[in-house]
Amino acid sequence: MNTGIDASLPAVLLFNINGSGMGHMSTCLAYANRLRGRARPVFFSLASAMEFIHALGYEGDYLVSRFWSRASAWDWDRQLALRLGMLLEQVRPDVVVFDGTWPYRGLLHAVRAYGAAKVVWSDLTLYKPGWREVPVKKSHFDLLIRLGEIGSSFEGLACGGTPRQVNIPPLTLLKDEELLDRDAARRELRLEPDKRYALFSLGPGNLKDINSIGRGLVDEVRQRGYHAAWTRAPISVADVALPEDVIPLSAFPVARFINAFDLLIAAAGYNTCCEVLQSGIPTLFVPNTLVSDDQTRRAGLVAEAGHAVVSPCETPEQRSDAVERVTALAATRPAERSQYALDGAERAADEILSLIHRS
Repeated sequence: MNTGIDASLPAVLLFNINGSGMGHMSTCLAYANRLRGRARPVFFSLASAMEFIHALGYEGDYLVSRFWSRASAWDWDRQLALRLGMLLEQVRPDVVVFDGTWPYRGLLHAVRAYGAAKVVWSDLTLYKPGWREVPVKKSHFDLLIRLGEIGSSFEGLACGGTPRQVNIPPLTLLKDEELLDRDAARRELRLEPDKRYALFSLGPGNLKDINSIGRGLVDEVRQRGYHAAWTRAPISVADVALPEDVIPLSAFPVARFINAFDLLIAAAGYNTCCEVLQSGIPTLFVPNTLVSDDQTRRAGLVAEAGHAVVSPCETPEQRSDAVERVTALAATRPAERSQYALDGAERAADEILSLIHRS
């Protein structure tokens, strides 16, 4: 693997948690994609899909997530502090960026012991009502990056003795020019040029059983003349049982190939919603209500912009109605990129680099 390492560049260590999908890893990859050539991004990942990080040309180390480990929380935190501390001494980063909901004690201990890096906390802003604030002191960090939802713009907040906080617009892993056009994407995926395809990306199913919903929605799109392709999440603990003619898709990042498809049926994770805005693909969102972020509200914001239909799709009637509406949207409105700002990754990368320059 050619990592293209330039030892003269400042090092940025990107630490992503596992989560219920690959969103945190994708956010850190979005940052790395904008830091490339200006810094040396190195990953410390709790998501098991390290092969994709390496395939995109980045260095990285993997530690099993606390929720997949048999160790107690205390022992796992000690292991985290040791493993991360060893990587810090090896890489010697100027900045450590943590993307996740709850900064671990092992993380805070390791960066404090290392002592030579600025520390950044990157996190979502749209949580469900009643979600309690994480009891971690902001003074542990030099910069807070808050990921904005559709319609939000960049805002920098200087708060005296507390760390600088920036609220960024939505972000995308890939730049616009990195998305393949329809013909090129279909050639790479070996899809027929004149058929209609629906892409399914309902998540790994680790928290929510998507078997019955997925099979029901596949039947609905097939009845309307679409061929179904199903993304196989690399962190999924069990594959969904699907009809034999459903096309399995394991490409990453899926956004690179999204223009190959006529419509998308997906959970309303942060990165997926941003990719829908980037590509303009007509989408049926099936929000996952078991996660901490408010996917129902997020999907509604995208739907208000005219790009999507939102439904729980829990009953045959709901599935039939939702697919009818999204196929009508696909037939009457061509895919078009949203006019909302989607430069959050660029903004975040600039803020991360500014920490290095200031220090």
